[in-house]
Amino acid sequence: MEPQIIRPGHLTAEQTRHMLGISAGALRNLVYRGQLTRTLGTERHPYYPVTDVTALVLKRRDRAVA
Repeated sequence: MEPQIIRPGHLTAEQTRHMLGISAGALRNLVYRGQLTRTLGTERHPYYPVTDVTALVLKRRDRAVA
């Protein structure tokens, strides 16, 4: 498999799932509900902005602590 070239500041779907600790289906649900937006890539290989993913990670962590 060829290495992926990603623009700085973006994550692949796999990297995003790993950061959030969720499945592919859960990631699709976040996109469907508008909590996360694809910015680059293709329909089959979307990329997500690091800032949006980080904000979602922090929001989920704060909710878990409360």
